[in-house]
Amino acid sequence: MTRRPVPARLSPSDVLRVGAAGLRTRPTRVILSALGIAIGIATMIAVIGISSSSREELLRQLDRLGTNMLTVSAGQTLFGEEAKLPVDAAAMVSRVGPVRTAAATGSVEATVRRTDQIPEAVTGGISVQAATVDLLTTLEGRVAKGTWLNAATEQRPAVVLGSKAAERLGITRTGVQVWMGDRWFTVIGILGPMPLAPEIERSALIGFPAAEKHLGFDGHPTTIYERSAEESVEAVRAVLPRTVNPENPEEVNVSRPSDALAARAAAAGAFTNLLLGLGGVALLVGGVGVANTMVISVLERRKEIGLRRSLGATRGQVRVQFLAESLLLSALGGIAGSVLGALATIGYALSRDWPPVVPPWAIGGAIGATLLVGTVAGLYPAMRAARLSPTVALATT
Repeated sequence: MTRRPVPARLSPSDVLRVGAAGLRTRPTRVILSALGIAIGIATMIAVIGISSSSREELLRQLDRLGTNMLTVSAGQTLFGEEAKLPVDAAAMVSRVGPVRTAAATGSVEATVRRTDQIPEAVTGGISVQAATVDLLTTLEGRVAKGTWLNAATEQRPAVVLGSKAAERLGITRTGVQVWMGDRWFTVIGILGPMPLAPEIERSALIGFPAAEKHLGFDGHPTTIYERSAEESVEAVRAVLPRTVNPENPEEVNVSRPSDALAARAAAAGAFTNLLLGLGGVALLVGGVGVANTMVISVLERRKEIGLRRSLGATRGQVRVQFLAESLLLSALGGIAGSVLGALATIGYALSRDWPPVVPPWAIGGAIGATLLVGTVAGLYPAMRAARLSPTVALATT
């Protein structure tokens, strides 16, 4: 009794070789099909990487600037009118035990202009504020050029410009004069960026005594900044309203500026989800392109399939061959897309002075997604190829 011949098994290396051979014969079509996958993966990697880099920069800013600063501002009275903080509010805050330093600013009814020929209505979004001399220490800011207010200059018509205020006025050096109220003030300093106090960046700052003497300031602060021990922030926050205004604590608002940076980090994550959806659509389109390529490949290679079948290849081996081609095609696009996405992330992050971050899970997820797309896209063409009859395939012209 003759034994029925058993078909040889294809080893993983054989499957890889057979699948790669089918791709090498059509390089242009392979590149174009892989490009669709690569665009989708590159988009997803870049979105995740840029978002992660931005979030890492925000977290580093929080670590550098600290989360122990609180701001106190006036709210509204019971009748809806704008309340006022007491003149000595900053001094009262500084007497709270855990408070390390406190400073105040006060809104001044004046405008700052480059010359007295510019209309008063043209403010450029710059506000004039009175500031105590310990404001820079409390904010942990720095002077980019010139000097900060001191006991002498706070009495004089001298002004320190925030970084954005100086930019909008077109001032890049100290010693020049600007028109405030009805007289000239000399610029003695330009501040660096202050992420925790963006309102200071857009302000022209003068001393409390000079504001009262030259600009009719009433002496009431509008914002108080304080820093306390990290572990005491919530306790200090609870007592500040009654400390600042014992009679009407409900007219006092207390906030923590670092919460805004934390909210921006969270918002970046929400925006990332939207862009990931767009990347997913691009990946889906790429998968359709792979499926189309594989279907056309089956139609064009009927004689090859018929010859392999007639030489003893089983339906399963033909199915595995075309499925391997689809997976290799998708993997090629996935790897190329991952490299492009990582390079785009690194380039963009370095251009913004951010730490470049490409999460490893994003690369792994991208490769996994391409293999899934390749499997789904290759199933139908592989099954169609396996169903071809050897005689019909060889007879096809």
